[in-house]
Amino acid sequence: MKIQKQQAMRNVVIGLSPLVLAAIYFFGWRFLAVYSIVLLFGLLGEWFMARRYGYKITESLYVSATLFALSLPPTIPLWIAAVGIMFGIVFGKMVFGGFGRNVFNPAITARAFVYISFGVPLTAHFVSPMSTVSPVPGGFATWLSTADSVGAATPLISADVSYLNLFLGNIPGSFGETSAILILIGGAYIIYKKSAAWRLVVSSILLFTITQSLVFFTGKSGALDPLTALMSGSFLLAAFFMITDPVSSSQSTDIGRWLYGGTFGVLTVLIREFSSWAEGVTFAILLVNMFAPLLDHLIKEAKKKKKLKGNAQGGTA
Repeated sequence: MKIQKQQAMRNVVIGLSPLVLAAIYFFGWRFLAVYSIVLLFGLLGEWFMARRYGYKITESLYVSATLFALSLPPTIPLWIAAVGIMFGIVFGKMVFGGFGRNVFNPAITARAFVYISFGVPLTAHFVSPMSTVSPVPGGFATWLSTADSVGAATPLISADVSYLNLFLGNIPGSFGETSAILILIGGAYIIYKKSAAWRLVVSSILLFTITQSLVFFTGKSGALDPLTALMSGSFLLAAFFMITDPVSSSQSTDIGRWLYGGTFGVLTVLIREFSSWAEGVTFAILLVNMFAPLLDHLIKEAKKKKKLKGNAQGGTA
């Protein structure tokens, strides 16, 4: 089985490695089982389709599998994790022709599929991290955290969480979405290595914060304050590691990156606050993925027309 090397994808996996270790520390060794299942079935799905195309498996698979595993709740049944990644790889990437041709981010495609198909296991079965009751050795000494009963509320549902806990990750949530500091460290690394476009990250965080502030300070019932909202759920993980996907995001122009990231930030807030879905990240990414090719096309056409107009004016001067 030949695998095509992609240094940029390796950099992203390295950036995600602190979150992988943190997932074990916070929630126990069960994460390793989930991660292994996701890697195995993701590899099988891509291998099966790549054979038909005559392509090699790409190292982007490891990024998709890691992101999907980190986005899952600690109690997720293993078979759902397997079905989810198979769907994401096959229908989110390979049916479009493989890496470089896919419209949608494979990891978020997988997340959307299981989120819609298996709502209760994805949204209602959370546990508090082991770090709240046993900071040392934390989850490294257990299979799965049972610090609280299954069903603990995440910060998106219950706002009664300190900024410090949100920053460090001592909160219920999905495997790799709880620790803001580790996401920031990993995200800074992939930006430094030029494996992620910083304009996408900055624009998404900036517009998210502005929109959330408008919603909160205008008095909408149940709205979280901007800082809590920013560090809750999967927004930061998505802002650094998902919308920066070099294939499914707008990458052709700087203005496209600003518009793409900003739209993602605004949509996340609107879906969170004004729909029945507590977490707006999944659907916000799919929406901006859908319109990224059109956005790039419109910007290129506008630049082309401006250049032609400038040439015409220069010729008549």
